[in-house]
Amino acid sequence: MSVRVRTARLRALLLALVTFLVVAGTATGCGSGDDRPRIVVTTNILGDITREIVGDEAEVSVLMKPNADPHSFGLSAVQAAELENADLVVHNGLGLEENVTRHVEAARESGVATFAAGEAADPLTFHADEEGGPGGGAGAPDPHFWTDPDRVRKVAGLITDRVIEYVDGVNEKAVQDNAERYDGQLATLSTWMEKSFAAIPEHRRALVTNHHVFGYLADRFGFRVIGAVVPSGTTLASPSSSDLRSLTRAMEKADVRTVFADSSQPTRLADVLRREMGGDVNVVPLYSESLTEKGEGAGTYLEMMRANTSAMTEGLTGG
Repeated sequence: MSVRVRTARLRALLLALVTFLVVAGTATGCGSGDDRPRIVVTTNILGDITREIVGDEAEVSVLMKPNADPHSFGLSAVQAAELENADLVVHNGLGLEENVTRHVEAARESGVATFAAGEAADPLTFHADEEGGPGGGAGAPDPHFWTDPDRVRKVAGLITDRVIEYVDGVNEKAVQDNAERYDGQLATLSTWMEKSFAAIPEHRRALVTNHHVFGYLADRFGFRVIGAVVPSGTTLASPSSSDLRSLTRAMEKADVRTVFADSSQPTRLADVLRREMGGDVNVVPLYSESLTEKGEGAGTYLEMMRANTSAMTEGLTGG
């Protein structure tokens, strides 16, 4: 028998063995986690919150990668299939995940339990100077509820209820214990943020951001939203020259020289504003719509909010 024939037969045997193992593993669920209940979450901020509540009681799959933009990220065919095979889908809603909504709706229509966190968070609406938010202009619901930790506490409690109600096989007491522990951490965060922001004088509590994302934080902690470089609730919009001129005038009138830009997005637009105002503008990066990889500054929701609070306090006090 020639070496070529022996090699070909060996390859055929190896291929047959690999095929057998794959088929056997699929049939038995061995090593795939198929025997565990499954929760699919669209955004990584909600994914972190959900994992804190669920712990080891179910597999939590998060569709949005670290440092991604929730307004523009999309799904692969495999991820879309995950939604329809889940025991529970947790999504933000209110138009945030613009490329994912139809997949969530398809999962709901196929009988999957879904929970829209933003709709349950007593949503605020965009004001007249915040036109162009997801789903429309002024009067449209603002999806960025997570900038208020008290609203996150409410949402976390509701996620807990949905997990217990719809995800078979979880230990109810373990989930409730996780939720109670996390609620305490959120309460501590809220109190710490309030004390930190107390160092900012009233006349300096004015926010200018890349786009309208901190309305809930402003409402909770007593800030004024002067405007945004992108006059919209989504990063997919673009500012016009008149938008920049209007914002420049508003900033000069309010004596505001600090712009908070999303750390996961280029600061080009904020840099344009800096040039419009003669260079005397401080651009401070914040983690606004996405977590980072672990160890990169905002690996969890709690870490993100603490980092932002410290950056905002320093940026507005000049300390």
